[in-house]
Amino acid sequence: MTPNLHPRVAHVTERIRRRSAASREAYLDRIGGVDTASPRRAALSCTNLAHGCAAAAEPQKESLGRGRGPNLAIVSAYNDMLSAHAPYAAYPRWIAEAARAAGATAQFAGGVPAMCDGITQGRAGMELSLFSRDVIAQATAIALSHDMFDAVLCLGVCDKIVPGLLIGTLAFGHLPAVFVPAGPMPTGLPNEEKAKIRQLHASGRLSREDLFAAESRAYHAPGTCTFYGTANSNQVLMEVMGLHLPGAAFVPPGTALREALTRAAAARAARITGAGGEYTPAGRLVNEKSLVNAIVALLATGGSTNHTIHLVAIARAAGIRIDWEDFADLSAVVPLLARIYPSGDADVNQFHAAGGTGFLIGELLDGGLLHENVPTVAGPGLARYASEAVLEEGKAAWRDAAPESRDAAVLAPRSAPFSPDGGIRLLVGNLGRAVIKVSAVKPQHRVIEAPAAVFESQEAFHAAARAGALDRDVVAVVRFQGPRANGMPELHALTPTLANLQDAGHRVALVTDGRMSGASGKIPAALHVSPECAAGGALARVRDGDVIRLDAEAGVLEVRVAAQELAARPPARPDLAANRTGMGRELFGAMRSLARSAEEGAVTFDAEEAP
Repeated sequence: MTPNLHPRVAHVTERIRRRSAASREAYLDRIGGVDTASPRRAALSCTNLAHGCAAAAEPQKESLGRGRGPNLAIVSAYNDMLSAHAPYAAYPRWIAEAARAAGATAQFAGGVPAMCDGITQGRAGMELSLFSRDVIAQATAIALSHDMFDAVLCLGVCDKIVPGLLIGTLAFGHLPAVFVPAGPMPTGLPNEEKAKIRQLHASGRLSREDLFAAESRAYHAPGTCTFYGTANSNQVLMEVMGLHLPGAAFVPPGTALREALTRAAAARAARITGAGGEYTPAGRLVNEKSLVNAIVALLATGGSTNHTIHLVAIARAAGIRIDWEDFADLSAVVPLLARIYPSGDADVNQFHAAGGTGFLIGELLDGGLLHENVPTVAGPGLARYASEAVLEEGKAAWRDAAPESRDAAVLAPRSAPFSPDGGIRLLVGNLGRAVIKVSAVKPQHRVIEAPAAVFESQEAFHAAARAGALDRDVVAVVRFQGPRANGMPELHALTPTLANLQDAGHRVALVTDGRMSGASGKIPAALHVSPECAAGGALARVRDGDVIRLDAEAGVLEVRVAAQELAARPPARPDLAANRTGMGRELFGAMRSLARSAEEGAVTFDAEEAP
């Protein structure tokens, strides 16, 4: 056990271990039965193998054909439309060169789709977004199904892409996996100014042309968006789970260090295959301890609420069962150590400059809030991640993280946290279970009791707002937005209007069985209400004017209606036909019908336990 481990961390980890005992054992038995001592392609027939290396150039073809050395799979989300993934264009060449230098080969095994929630926000395409995670997992599995590979390098950054890559890789949990980030774009328009400009446009006081000019100053170069949404939360989680090389998360693209880290990732992947003495299969690296570490890091940084879904799904893929109770119990003892937009004014470049993941991991380890004795792709023990990457003679090297934060307004020591508890909390009541991100919500806005205004679509909400019907204290209920109803789109397009209402002095909140955004902001929002309305959730029985209480401090979400009356009400049954076709939605009917609840990861791949 990790010395000085916090008793709450130990308790939650043990609870997860007991809860998952049977499913985890079955998973480990499945991946443990695969021979990893020799290159995987050695088991292929000559015909199979000839197909697998027909396109390779010499001397790679000879090495592949003779079964010499490990072969690394590259699975990439590259495309040149999305800024976060455009830098990946150069990575396959760097990886192949580094693999050859390490006595290995590398092949581009497959590409996975990568959609951008920033482009589809508020549009029909957003209804494909959550399910794209499981499509990416399937695409990853297809890429690895040729059995040509001894390890995999996963190239992905954004919201559903990293979870999908990891879920797909865990289906091949006998393979080591190294995740290779691309890094953030340079700082542009300050996030707080961007939010104000959006509110001005939502209120009709700013033209579309001016809004586009401002947005183009915010999103302006290759690299990840610089606010702390799901994409950048992904990077912190991959690092604290030991799936990145240390300090890799936020090194900018287009720099010598970024290239050096990519080459080092390939060399490291070659060393941790089953043929070597440092075999580190992904299915054993992702375990109960590493998942608890991920939850702790999410809470300590005020990370994306989307990970109350994605981490659950990742865990299920490894035979582990986590739930929102685990998040809530850990949140009570994990301090908030980062102030990154929307939980503060800084962006991830400022977080990185202040000490970044190395300082954060060091503080959490010293406080007994992370398991240190875990496997990582860099070697055993998480302590090696309390470091930062540097360039020495053209190669990646590491030094100890700064002993103190370089900017305590962005990254705090655990002795002086921004909050004594974490940024995400659980809400429970007669409407079901939900999560709320409180790190960006001021304390005076965390408790609200007001009449409900009920909507079955984002469009209906916006129409009511334009008509002035929401200029009052109100809890906006936007329902039938869960996985089974319409694929659970993010509802971030509601944020500017809700923020304007709050700024006008009204007490407002959002309650929804949908998602908000990885960048959930200053409006109190009860998200992912489960069971969702389309699966019989009580939110379907709420009516206009019902008083709803959202108390983020006490963890309460309830409608002030007598239990007998609420149960007797017929649930709303809106016509969802318009969400079934167009923009490719007709192809996802099976996923909608199979999707589990948000608290179960909204997964569609648990066929043996289909709801």
